[in-house]
Amino acid sequence: MGRVAKSAADVLLADRDFIFSKDDEPHAKRRMEILKVHPEIKNLMGHEWRTKYIVAATVALQVFMAWLTLEWSWTSYLIAVYVVGATSNHSLFLAIHELAHNLGAKTLNANRIISMVANWPICIAYCITFKPYHLAHHKGQGEEDVDTDIPSRWEGTMITRTSFGKVDHCFRKAVFMFCQIFAYALRPCLTKPELVPFGGWLALNWAVQLAFDGAMAAAFGPKCLLYFLLSTFFAGSIHPTAGHFLAEHYVVDGIAETYSYYGPLNMLAYNVGYHNEHHDFPNIAWSNLPKVRELAPEFYNDLPQCASWPGLIFRYIFDDQMSPYSRVKRDKKGDKKE
Repeated sequence: MGRVAKSAADVLLADRDFIFSKDDEPHAKRRMEILKVHPEIKNLMGHEWRTKYIVAATVALQVFMAWLTLEWSWTSYLIAVYVVGATSNHSLFLAIHELAHNLGAKTLNANRIISMVANWPICIAYCITFKPYHLAHHKGQGEEDVDTDIPSRWEGTMITRTSFGKVDHCFRKAVFMFCQIFAYALRPCLTKPELVPFGGWLALNWAVQLAFDGAMAAAFGPKCLLYFLLSTFFAGSIHPTAGHFLAEHYVVDGIAETYSYYGPLNMLAYNVGYHNEHHDFPNIAWSNLPKVRELAPEFYNDLPQCASWPGLIFRYIFDDQMSPYSRVKRDKKGDKKE
């Protein structure tokens, strides 16, 4: 890959920068190569009918847990929030991710409606806002001023460039990981607010969400909303499933910019760990992503992989070579310099 950067080990914290690539993102090219050899993969494309039922079951579980834990001690309550609530809400994050690709139903509007139901226990309306930012990430992976999945320069400066050494750097990364849900929620809206103009579906998302929140508070009291909000916070904090935020595109080996994880946590995360497969074929639903690798092992088995989501969180915090700058950037299409 045509990159311009020294290794992180050779660069002072104050001088760190992103990894810049002169090449196109790798997935479009690999998709064409795979389809040329394995055209049968087209048979895997399409929605997964079971998604809506899994969403309904997860939402029901969260409503039940919000009621069940109302009188629990704070210790038991917080354990339940972290183990059950955060895991469930993270699963719902990834259901909304599937639905953003229209992979939960046949029609666009049906996917939107199911995503609004999945949004309920998250407590804050976001499913309609998420879609345009996420599709821009797919279309322009790593592109300057397009891909809001990449940490901002402000984040890099605050976490890495102004740190006073390894201990301070690790501490700042730990704080960021604990609160990373705020970065993922606010970064897109603050950097590219024009991508989601106010409209009917966004208004409906908020109306449906506020109606659910109000109904739950009226039925069970405001503490049930605290259960949902804490579940959302810990789902995007230092939680085993949240390791996928790092595992997907943070450069670990110095070469690849997308990594797949094939471990058991995929069972709770709509197979989002099959991330190379997902970016190569974003119109294949979660249930068929393992089949992509089975049909085309020669394209995937030798790619760098993430062995553990929790392990990567630990490494990100304590490995001084990793930072918000451990991401590949490239010029926006049409702006590339020869």
